[in-house]
Amino acid sequence: MRCSGAAADRLRQRPTAVAVMSLILRTFVTSFTRLGWRVPTLVVTLIGLLAGCAGFDAQQRKWIFQAATVTGSPDASDSSEPTVADMEDVWIEHASPLSGRPIRLHALWHAHDDDDAPVLLYLHGARRDVEGSVFRIRQMSALGFSVLAVDYRGFGRSTDELPSEATVYEDARAAWRWLEERAGGRDRYVFGHSLGGAIAVHLASEVTDAKGLIVEGTFTSLRDVFDSMRFGWLPLGPLITQRFDSARKIERVQAPVLVVHGLRDTLIPPALGRSLYERAPGKKRLVLVEGGSHYSTNAVGAAQYRHALHALFGLGSPPEPVASVN
Repeated sequence: MRCSGAAADRLRQRPTAVAVMSLILRTFVTSFTRLGWRVPTLVVTLIGLLAGCAGFDAQQRKWIFQAATVTGSPDASDSSEPTVADMEDVWIEHASPLSGRPIRLHALWHAHDDDDAPVLLYLHGARRDVEGSVFRIRQMSALGFSVLAVDYRGFGRSTDELPSEATVYEDARAAWRWLEERAGGRDRYVFGHSLGGAIAVHLASEVTDAKGLIVEGTFTSLRDVFDSMRFGWLPLGPLITQRFDSARKIERVQAPVLVVHGLRDTLIPPALGRSLYERAPGKKRLVLVEGGSHYSTNAVGAAQYRHALHALFGLGSPPEPVASVN
């Protein structure tokens, strides 16, 4: 994004506009707990308008990804979260044309008991790394997959570098290549949760060897997420540098598409998941999970998942029919 500061100059000439922006900013900060990760994006946008956009792109990336690196290994004595004891640490190395440096990605490989099970690339969303996503990795394994979950640069034990939309795409592609070597001819699927859903859509739009695309709790674009907020009427959409335009990209996906969304998701409106589903051009399935939140849908909707996986991809045995599957 090129930011000339013209918008900021205009605001400085309008003290009333600055006061209104400041009031809106304070209002959003007091609503932080309810609105979660979407608030920082707006805060950064407003700051960019008022401060001449200095460092705007980098700051926006920090808030969108909320990435944090860690050193060493996870503490196995911490029993508050599912452990990674039976998962294999994997290191994926690739040379990044974008950053001009070697990148080392940490991943977890959770092999299914069935050596012939299909394999799934798990792409997490903002804030959580793979070790904080173990519960969902295990749920996907229980659905019949061997799972590779990868941390993009800037997350977990991967290379410490501020991620961007372009670099997470690059890292996901590197993980897909690794999975091709590990899969040994088995069917490969792409799965993404929340922001990871947008990364999954991009990857599936670029490759031709994905057997299927599965996204959960995701959206059409980050701008649409902003527009769904209380003050989404503000003309700040053009300032969003990390667009994640899944609505446009999903039209290029050749593989069958499964879209899953919890009806109690207060972070990403279910309407955005439905809109993404409607734009998918080929074989597709929409699963709306009653009672599913942004974080619980995978567990709450396990039976619906099984039904949809069999109906769309022919995976597993035919389960009993369930509601809210289209």
